[in-house]
Amino acid sequence: MITFPDLPFLTPLSPGQLAAAGVPEGWHFGMADVVRFHELDALNHVNNVAYFRWFESLRIPYFAAYHLSTYSPGDPTLVVMTNSARYHAPMFLGERYVTVARTTGFRNSSFVKEYAVYAEGTLRATGECIVVCLEEDATTKRPLPEAAVKAFMTRDGACRG
Repeated sequence: MITFPDLPFLTPLSPGQLAAAGVPEGWHFGMADVVRFHELDALNHVNNVAYFRWFESLRIPYFAAYHLSTYSPGDPTLVVMTNSARYHAPMFLGERYVTVARTTGFRNSSFVKEYAVYAEGTLRATGECIVVCLEEDATTKRPLPEAAVKAFMTRDGACRG
């Protein structure tokens, strides 16, 4: 059993911190947090909606770190086109966990993101989404920023597809 290290919550973690929390190689961007009461369902485990919120909470700082958007004027509009999750094991009140994200592939104006949630070194959930990069009109496709493409390839090992 992995003892969860004393990590800052809701702050991007270093590779060493991710490894100490039991996150396997291949994940380079993640944040720690703890399961809160409002995230539970009637069966007293984490509700499926909470996982999507965790993915979203990680997606926003990921976009900034990977030079996609800071949500400032002139930045692209990033739209989640599809979103899915798979639940591997339940989670309960007070559990500490790490949510991680990476880009696995990209095209001219879209990319595929994978997510995973680890608690005590155990995979609890995975997810995937496709994000489309649009102009500010939220209709016209916009090419991905070159800095983002470079970060996808060098940090995550993503491939153009």
